[in-house]
Parts: sequence; structure tokens; C-alpha cells
Amino acid sequence: MSKKLGRGLILLILLIVAGGVVWGLMHRSTAPAKPAAPAQATVAATPPTLEFLPQEVVTAAPVEIRQTLALSGSLRAVDMATVKARVPADVRQVLVREGESVRAGQIVVVTDGTEYEARVAQARGNLDAARAQLEIATKTRDNNRVLVEKGFISRNAFDNAESQYAAAEANVAAARGAMNIVQKSLNDTVIRTPISGLVAARYVQPGEKVSPDNKLLDIVNLQKMELEAAVPTSDIAQIVVGQRVSLHIEGLLETFDGKVVRVNPSTQVGSRSVLVYVQVANPKNVLRVGMFAEAQLVLKAKQGILALPQSAVRKDSQGTFVYTIADGQLNKTPVTVGIDGRSDDEYLTEIVSGLDFGVQVIRTDMGNLQTGTRVRVAAPAAAR
Repeated sequence: MSKKLGRGLILLILLIVAGGVVWGLMHRSTAPAKPAAPAQATVAATPPTLEFLPQEVVTAAPVEIRQTLALSGSLRAVDMATVKARVPADVRQVLVREGESVRAGQIVVVTDGTEYEARVAQARGNLDAARAQLEIATKTRDNNRVLVEKGFISRNAFDNAESQYAAAEANVAAARGAMNIVQKSLNDTVIRTPISGLVAARYVQPGEKVSPDNKLLDIVNLQKMELEAAVPTSDIAQIVVGQRVSLHIEGLLETFDGKVVRVNPSTQVGSRSVLVYVQVANPKNVLRVGMFAEAQLVLKAKQGILALPQSAVRKDSQGTFVYTIADGQLNKTPVTVGIDGRSDDEYLTEIVSGLDFGVQVIRTDMGNLQTGTRVRVAAPAAAR
């Protein structure tokens, strides 16, 4: 009995100890959480800061803004000439090829002039014969004038001599005219270019027979180019001679300046649009005939004004505004706007009032932003 009693006491003691351990664990798990450390509370209370990239912010500065009208069309040379044959003949020489430069008056094609040389010789002989007859008639008239004054011949005989002189003089004039005609034909067998420029096309080869008005060469002068563009009648009232035009040529990076030089007085059949002609200087011969151009015709221009990218200007129920940065905070600034236009390749809106030069403005539309938010602008990548 004493052994059984001792074992029972030991088991009771173990149960009491185990129960105490379990109670302690349960009490620890249900104890209230300790308050956060003071440092953590400070971090949670710091307001957030928005960071903008440099390209997302623009500084208000004086710019030139232009209202423009889009034009498009192909370029052509202002001075062009088609060299044609003037007389029927066989081509002996073609002295130039496509792409070569020529000057005004330069010989470019020579045709066979043998037949015309013979005609000139014949006409020269006729002229000489007529001059000889005139010389005889002149002497006869002068002699008869003396005789009639002395009464040796009748007045009728003198009148006949006078008539023969007049006929001989007319024959000389006719022979001289015929001579000039055949001489011109001979001269036309040597063909010269009427303008300076470049040979754009060559239509004949040596040995071919040509007739009058046969095309021989096309010559273009690239120093002055012209854009022919169709403008709707609804916009034509805004266009006047002398307006500036900025041209972008397909395939070229350079921008070219031009101006309106002519406006066609009639509309085109079918489209009812009006052709406008824009002249472009081309001193380096970079532009070529047939190049496609897209142009912006300046209808109105303002210089030195405050204008912002259109993406920076916003509207809500209270009016027009922009988001500005001042003292590291974001502000909603009401503004009054003017005209819309372009500056280079960017579309801008004029700010008439509500904003000063030098103020930083959020360029990118990021939706609704909270006024008073702390902001900062990241340094450019090169400066980091």
C-alpha cells in the first residue's frame, strides 16, 4: 500500500506542474500587444512625396506660337524648259546627258544642216542678182532724171525708169527676206538651251530623224522650287501672298522655309479646291522635282508669349487650370488661355493670365492630383 501511495503522489505532482506550464502559455498568447516603438510612429506619420522626371515638368518661358494650316503636294521647278527641234533634220550630235549641268545659250544638240546650207547659198545668189538689178535701175533712173530736166526725153520715159527702180528695190527686199528665212533655218540646226540648269530627260540619240516640235531634252533649274498644294475653299480666305510656310520633305531631315507667291484665281473641277503655290529656295540643289512635301502655312504668329504644351492645360467644372510646383508643393493654378498653335513640332496653348514666366508646370496629364502634396523633380540622368 505504501508503494502505491508514493506513485500516486508523484503522478499528482507531475499533473500540477504540467497544468501550470499550459496556463502560462495560454496567458502569454492572450496578453494585449505592446504599443509600437516611438520611431515607427514617426515614420508612419510622414506624408508621401511625389517624384517627377525632368521630362514631365516644363518651365514657363517666352516662345513663338503659330497657328498653321496643313498643306501637301509635290515639288516642281519654277524654271523648266523643253528643248524641241525647230526644223526637220537628222540628229548628228547630242552633247549632254541626264544630270549634267548646262548654262543658258549652250549648244546641246546639232542636226544635219547640209540642205539648209545649200538653200542659204541659193538665197544669197538671188540676193546678189537682185542687188545688181537695183544698181542698174538706180543708174538708169539717175540718168533719165538729168535728161528729162534738159528736155531730151519725155516725162513718161522717166516715169518708166522710176518704176523699174522701185521694182528692183522691192526685189532686193524680197531676196533679203528669203535669205533671212533660210539663214534662220540653218541656224536652227544648232540647238541651244534657253535656261541654265540640269538635264532632266534626253529623248533623242544621234542618227535619229526629227521633225519640228520633236522633244529633244528637258532642262530644269533647281535653284527655285515650288510646291503646288490644293486648299479647300473654306480655308482659302485665310491665305494671302507672302505668308510663311515651313516644309518637311519626304526622305530629308532638314526643314525648309518658303512663302506663298501665288493663289490660283479659280477652283479645280471636281474637288472645288484652290491651288496655292509656295516658293522654296534651293541653293544647294538638295530638293528634286517630284519630291513629296508636307507643309505648315503660318496663318497667325505671336512672339515672346507664355505658352504651354496642350497636355499641361486641364479643365474641370471650375474652369481651366494647370498644376504648378512652388516651394516643393503641388498647386492647382487657374489660368486664362488664348490661341492654340505650334512651336516647331509641338502643339501649345497660349496662357493669357494666371501664370508667370519661370514657374514650373506639370507637363504630363497624370489625372487628378492632390493640392499641397510634397513633390520633387528628379535630377537629369547625366547629373546623377
